[in-house]
Amino acid sequence: MEPIEKQLSIRGINVTYYEWGDRGGDDVLFIHATGFHARCWDATIRELGGGYHCLALDMRGHGRSDNVGPYEWSTFGADVVAFTEAIELTGGIGVGHSMGGHSLTQAAAERPDRFQALLLVDPVIMPPDAYANWERDRPFADASEHPVARRRNEWSSVDEMFNRFRSRHPFSLWREDVLHDYCEYGIVPTLNGFELGCPPVVEASIYMGSAGYSIDDAIKAVKHPVSVMRAFRDESDRTEMDFSRSPTWPELAGAFEHGLDIHLPDLTHFIPMQRPDLVAKEVQRLANTVK
Repeated sequence: MEPIEKQLSIRGINVTYYEWGDRGGDDVLFIHATGFHARCWDATIRELGGGYHCLALDMRGHGRSDNVGPYEWSTFGADVVAFTEAIELTGGIGVGHSMGGHSLTQAAAERPDRFQALLLVDPVIMPPDAYANWERDRPFADASEHPVARRRNEWSSVDEMFNRFRSRHPFSLWREDVLHDYCEYGIVPTLNGFELGCPPVVEASIYMGSAGYSIDDAIKAVKHPVSVMRAFRDESDRTEMDFSRSPTWPELAGAFEHGLDIHLPDLTHFIPMQRPDLVAKEVQRLANTVK
C-alpha cells in the first residue's frame, strides 16, 4: 500500500507527513533519525502488514518539511507533541530511530495520553553524566566547522545517489529497498537537479546539539512499556564520519519504569535500514502486549 502524503502547520512551520491504512487499526507513529526522513520507514511498514494505521513525519529541516530552525533537541520533542495533538493521536505506539527516539521520549513524558508504548531504536540518549561537560568539551564552535557540513549536497538524479552509496559503508549493509527509499525521498528538486532535503549544515547543527540536552527527568516520567533496541557499541576511537556505532546508554532500558533491553550486537546503529523486519516484529509484539 502506498501512503497518502499530507501537510499541516504546527508551531509556525509547515510539515509533511505520510499515512498508511485507515483509522481503526493500531495507531503507530514513526519518527526518523537526524539526516533521514519519513519514507525511510516504508520497508518497516511493509513488514508490519495489514491492520495498522501508520503515520510517519518529516521532522523540521528534513524531507519535505520546512527548513526552519531552531534545530534544538527540545524543539524536536515539542514538534512531536504538537503533531500528535494536531492529528488527535491517542494511545498510539511511538517508534523512533536515533533522534526520533529522543524526541518521542520527550513527547511521551509531556503527553502520556498520546501513547501506550514506545519502541526506541538506538536512540541518542547517553548516560546522565555525559551531559555535564558538553559545552566545555564539544569539538566545534559552529555547525559550519562540523565534518557533516561538508557532505555532498547536490545530485543529478536519484540513481546517481543510489549508485554512489550502495557500495559504501555503512550504506552497503542496508537492504537495497531501504537505500532506494532513502535516496528517492531524501532529495528535493532544484533548478539544476536535486539537493538533500536535510541540508548538510542543518544536519551538522543537530549533531552538535545531541549531547547538550539531557532528558533524565523525561525518562523517569514515562510509565509506558518501552523497548530499547541497541546496536554494537565500541569505545575505541572512531573516525569523525563513522555513525555506525551505537550512541545509546547500555543501561537505558533499566532507567525506564517498564523498560526492555534488546541488544543487537551484530547490527549497526542503522537497525531499521538493515533489519526492518526486526523492528516490525517488535511493533507487533508491543501492539499485542498493550491490547
